[in-house]
Amino acid sequence: MKIAVVGTGYVGLVTGTCFAETGNDVICVDIDEKKVERMRNGEVPIYEPHLDVLFERNIAAGRLTFTTDLAAAIGPAEVIFLALPTPPDEDGSADLSYVLGVADQLGRMMTEYKVIVDKSTVPVGTAEKVTAAVAAHATVPFDVVSNPEFLREGYAVDDFLKPDRVVIGVGSDRAEEVMTRLYKPFVRQGNPLIVMDERSAELTKYAANAFLATKITFMNEIANFCEKVGADVDKVRRGIGTDTRIGPRFLFPGIGYGGSCFPKDVQALHKSGGEAGFDFGILTSVMQVNEAQKTVLFEPILKRFNGDLSGVHIALWGLAFKPETDDIREAPALYMIEKLTDAGATVTAFDPEAMDNVKDRIGDRIQYAPDLYSALEGADALLICTEWQVFRTPDFDRMREGLNTPCVYDGRNLYDVDDMEKRGWEYVSIGRRATSTAG
Repeated sequence: MKIAVVGTGYVGLVTGTCFAETGNDVICVDIDEKKVERMRNGEVPIYEPHLDVLFERNIAAGRLTFTTDLAAAIGPAEVIFLALPTPPDEDGSADLSYVLGVADQLGRMMTEYKVIVDKSTVPVGTAEKVTAAVAAHATVPFDVVSNPEFLREGYAVDDFLKPDRVVIGVGSDRAEEVMTRLYKPFVRQGNPLIVMDERSAELTKYAANAFLATKITFMNEIANFCEKVGADVDKVRRGIGTDTRIGPRFLFPGIGYGGSCFPKDVQALHKSGGEAGFDFGILTSVMQVNEAQKTVLFEPILKRFNGDLSGVHIALWGLAFKPETDDIREAPALYMIEKLTDAGATVTAFDPEAMDNVKDRIGDRIQYAPDLYSALEGADALLICTEWQVFRTPDFDRMREGLNTPCVYDGRNLYDVDDMEKRGWEYVSIGRRATSTAG
């Protein structure tokens, strides 16, 4: 099939590349001329494991191409995917200006039947708005489909090629046939292709992310309570995660969720509820708890240095909101950096992939180290914000040589408390006892 993908962010680029991998002719559209030129030259503009191999292979095969010319891209396309940003407005609602702006252009350009697919995460009722925007100028028939993505950054390629499920919201048999044919290679092993109406499909994405965010936040609350009553959150997590009604995933406590999906999707669903006269009380709590959780380790650090961080130097491991990505959107590390530097501390950070993005965001507010051990040199404590694999089994003797004090504040519970105590480390984590040396 011939496919156009409008937008080359995480979702658009993975979508276009994976459709090309199954033999489709895909042209990706972006308004950024420099970015398009880089992609034409085989440069992947984002870090996503395994994407580079598929990207290069399909460019070489001629199945994956790039352009800034929207009209040229949609001319031959049977299916047009809208993978455009829907950032939160100041009131928390999803900004649909990019989606509706392109929809308006499509109506003026189409000369034959097209299936237009909302791949962006959008509020309930967006398909109707896109339909109206296209119909205002269209002289040919078309269908608008909702096809939410469920891609995890760091695992997006595998998630696309081997999805748990594919959700399609359609309003016509013709559009259903096109979308079913398109996704047939991805559901050959029996993973379901679920067809529903457009509004239900739109809500499915928000509901899924809001539920997972709630699960994470609930576990963080349990972790904070564990510290108050002397319980161990790791034991509690195992105790409830083996209940098949609950399951073990998304039960790991930490310093909050971030990224491009959970924060804005929870916020947007909460806002949609208000617009419909519905009070999403549980989502209000989720947002409040997560906001506080991002900096929950600041007070223990402040206490450790007697309430004064002036002249204190902190090493920080992990800047991305999660491992296996360079995405720093709503990353807890950025919130901790702000709190620490505002209090007078200096920070040297290391992250395997995200340092360039942080430099672009905050510049020289902190220092950046070339590797994890260099970040420790002369630091008074280490703060861990992202659970990269490289941080899980470090050389503790080498760590001790670099740090002024063997002191770790672990926002992702990477190490065993008893082991850290035997090694003589001050160790504070989430929902577990601090080592005796940490007080």
